[in-house]
Amino acid sequence: MIYNKDFSYSFDENKCKECGGKCCTGESGYIFLDDIELNNLAEFFKMQKDEFIKNYCIKIKNRYSLREKLYLDGYACIFFNEDEKNCGIYNLRPKQCRTFPFWEYFKKNVDEVKKECIGICF
Repeated sequence: MIYNKDFSYSFDENKCKECGGKCCTGESGYIFLDDIELNNLAEFFKMQKDEFIKNYCIKIKNRYSLREKLYLDGYACIFFNEDEKNCGIYNLRPKQCRTFPFWEYFKKNVDEVKKECIGICF
């Protein structure tokens, strides 16, 4: 169980095995990467940073987000493993993914995170 004193809920990370990757799939959204994350992923895939960006990212104003792919009735992160229903780059996943479900937005929108994540506990 993961607790964050700033949130009204906790997170049971063991539920991820049952969920099927709902935090990686669904409606379209952005998964922003910082420069360190871009460099680490490029190195992992044995690419130059520019090549990684060209193949796996889109530019949103002055930031980069991972591309999405069509999945079921919506979208999935380009690195979502459809066979295993989990993150294909788990050890290098962006901070945005590592901090889910403890996002500032969900402090005031607990009902939304509860619908999205079966690991939310009160």
